[in-house]
Amino acid sequence: MARQLRAEQTRATIITAAADLFDRHGYESTSLSEIVEHAQVTKGALYFHFAAKEDLADAIMELQSRAWREVVAETDGRGHSSLEALIRITFGIARLSVEDPVPRAGLRLAAGQVEVRPPLTHPFTEWRDIAARKLNGAAREGDVHQDIDVEAAAHALVSWFVGARVVGRSLEPVARQPRRVAEMWHVMIRGLVPVPRRPRYLTLATRLEREIRPV
Repeated sequence: MARQLRAEQTRATIITAAADLFDRHGYESTSLSEIVEHAQVTKGALYFHFAAKEDLADAIMELQSRAWREVVAETDGRGHSSLEALIRITFGIARLSVEDPVPRAGLRLAAGQVEVRPPLTHPFTEWRDIAARKLNGAAREGDVHQDIDVEAAAHALVSWFVGARVVGRSLEPVARQPRRVAEMWHVMIRGLVPVPRRPRYLTLATRLEREIRPV
């Protein structure tokens, strides 16, 4: 049991080290030797858990997907309206990006640096489906205009979120991500939500951004 626990801890250490390097330097620019050095493990330990760098990328994106699903499940369990749940989910994912190198690296990997191999589903497809479901629910609840193209709005939301991080990676620290999410929602709410219901959701986006903002 103790040996198994040590093996699990070593695997987690390797994944975290790889994620940190992938996020800071990119997948192609990071070597296995650098990961070994950063994780402070032996090459044998790394190859015991991961046969190739691609396997490390898969593990990171799997953990990212799991973390995103946990955010969705936790939010769904609180009885929010569909639109509030969607807004909270995006800020929850932004919080993960700020606080945890694994989801942060997973986002960078998914943005085009590596192929997402089966049985993994591409995280952007998964997220777009979640957004579409929530927007359909919001339409039924009267929180968004009845005539919106839900699929187009869901695609735009995911593209905006990911694009803000891709652009921001070269221009600003990751801690700025919650501000960009708030800016996204302040524009989208004005386009999607009927005027009488806008203040509630604009206020929510501002409040959630302030809750994540570093002290």
